[in-house]
Order: sequence, then structure tokens, then C-alpha cells
Amino acid sequence: METMKQNCTGMESKLADMLLDPVAVPAKVRVHVEQCEHCQGELAELQATMALLDTWKSPEPSPYFMTRLDAKMREERRAEPAGWLARLRARFTYGPSMHVRPLAAMAMALLLLVGGGTYMGVTDGGEITQPTGQTAVVHDLQTLDNNAQLLDQMEAVSSAPDSSGD
Repeated sequence: METMKQNCTGMESKLADMLLDPVAVPAKVRVHVEQCEHCQGELAELQATMALLDTWKSPEPSPYFMTRLDAKMREERRAEPAGWLARLRARFTYGPSMHVRPLAAMAMALLLLVGGGTYMGVTDGGEITQPTGQTAVVHDLQTLDNNAQLLDQMEAVSSAPDSSGD
């Protein structure tokens, strides 16, 4: 019995396949189902469920459903919202979108232009900066020279005799 339980792992999907198309299922699975009581019970339950679903008929919608839905939507559009936030949301939701959408698109484009211009550093008023004409090598050499002068000054300060008077 324990070996059958170990062989049953992963059989659920194969049982569904056996229920839908028994010819396509491998012979090994069919032999297992014939020998395993647990899998036979599962297959019987699946068959009973499918038979019950085959007898079920979906209910027909009411012929007046769309008429009532349209009437309720008209009532919701005409109803006055409670607060200012609800009124604003209702205006964007139910209001004439012909005027709101282009304004929203223009505002978004303006925000993108201002944000992008600020990010790119274009907000300097159109002034063109002149390059310094210095190459990176010259700048690096000047920086090293300044560092050497600073180190010389620090050594001179640290090696100067203490004149604080014994």
C-alpha cells in the first residue's frame, strides 16, 4: 500500500488527462489506475463532477437588464456628489472628456519639459559657456603641483622648532 502512495504523486493531472482523452494517456498510467484504489476513487469523483457540469445550464439574463443598467448609470451621473473631492472625481469620471484630456496631456507635456530641462541643466538662460582650453593632463599636473606645495608647507610647519618657551 505504501508503494502505491508513492506512485500516486503527480497523478492528479494525469487523471484529468485520462478523463478528457483516455486514448492519449500512457499505458503505464492506465495500469496504475487499474491497480490503485485511491486513484480509482479520484477518477470516479472527477467523472461525477464532469457529469454534473454537463447537466448544468446557465441562466438567461433578464431581457431588461441593459435598460435597468442604463437607467442606473444615468441616475449616478445626475446625482450630486457629497464632497468637493467626490465632485472633482465625478467631473473627471463622468464629465465631458473632450475638454479634460487635451488639458491633461498639455500639462503632462509641460511637466516633462520643465523637469527634463531642469535635469539637463538647460535652465541657465541660453548662455553658452566657453571651454577653458585646458586639457585634462594639464589640469592633473597643476593639481599634483599644488599638492606637492601643500605637503612642503606642512613639513615646514611640523619641523619648525617649538618657540613656546620651555
